[in-house]
Amino acid sequence: MTSLDIRASRILIVDDQESVVKLLQGILEAEGFQNLTATTDPRQAKALHQECQPDLILLDLHMPHVHGVDLLDEFRSIHVSQYVPILILTSDLTPEAKQRTLSHGAKDFLVKPFDNSEVVLRVKNLLETRALYKELKRHGETLEQRVRDRTKQLAEAQVEILNHLAVVSEYQDDDTSHHTQRVGALAAMIARACGQSDDDVELLRLAAPLHDVGKVGVPNHILVRSDNLRPSEYEIMRSHTTVGGEIFAKSKFPLLQLAREIALYHHERWDGMGYPQRLKGEHIPLSARIVAIADSFDAMTHDRPHRKAISFQDAIKEIRKESGNQFDPNLVAIFLKLVTPQMVQDLANLAQMSHDSSMQVLAKVCDLAMQTG
Repeated sequence: MTSLDIRASRILIVDDQESVVKLLQGILEAEGFQNLTATTDPRQAKALHQECQPDLILLDLHMPHVHGVDLLDEFRSIHVSQYVPILILTSDLTPEAKQRTLSHGAKDFLVKPFDNSEVVLRVKNLLETRALYKELKRHGETLEQRVRDRTKQLAEAQVEILNHLAVVSEYQDDDTSHHTQRVGALAAMIARACGQSDDDVELLRLAAPLHDVGKVGVPNHILVRSDNLRPSEYEIMRSHTTVGGEIFAKSKFPLLQLAREIALYHHERWDGMGYPQRLKGEHIPLSARIVAIADSFDAMTHDRPHRKAISFQDAIKEIRKESGNQFDPNLVAIFLKLVTPQMVQDLANLAQMSHDSSMQVLAKVCDLAMQTG
């Protein structure tokens, strides 16, 4: 560090003897130090410390009203997360005094009466250490910010890739891709009403659109007429759940692990008659039970290549009818309290919006539905 850097440092002097304070001020000012704050009353030390935010403290040990060791403890509690050296001013050089002050946070000693050159050298040494600490801290903060920025970029890239993957998986069924977005929003709405944390709700919103990612392994001619299939073709269609599970099978990321869970199990049924593993009741992961309702409701209320949309009221009747059969009855009760015709219309309007705008609307719709529910 340069001398100019050191001389710009802020120094706090605390000594009950005015002659000592003036002597130290004179020595330091002669060396070019101008940011000096001093007091002969140790009771003012804490307030002055807060005011000047020193880089170095020169502290007398034996003073009336407040002992130097007590001030050491005060300053140490303030400096928990930073390095601010304290230079003890004392004529007590007994081993006990040294051990006591060092154990309470002192970094060095100046013995009274002072040697002017020693004062300057010890002050400069401690201030250089302080300056190096501040430089390392700034460097560390810069690196941390770079890491945060890079992590954010990677997370955004991951989400964008997953959004594109969801679009590919739904392209034959819904070339606007908004079915996947709406399913994510509806699933998040149900999850929030179930009391899940904000982080878990957001994770589900991002993972739910990938529920049908396994359709990339299903031939197009089967996808576009999935309601009129021969038994062999129906088995191929059903395989999209296991294919989806396999796509994310080895991922270590929570988002992709959740996407695997949803893709694999969202066609299981509460009554145990679903696929691929015929799981029953709460043996089906909660995420898949939530997405099953969101997926079915959105598919019913929007046109698909193989069928036209049904009315909001008819879709509600179908969800209610399948409560305890296809769907978790507790989740159905929660869903029916939240869903409204206006919400469905708001979600339908996403088709005219950009991706970023649609995500903002989805969040607002979800919040409004929660408030209404």
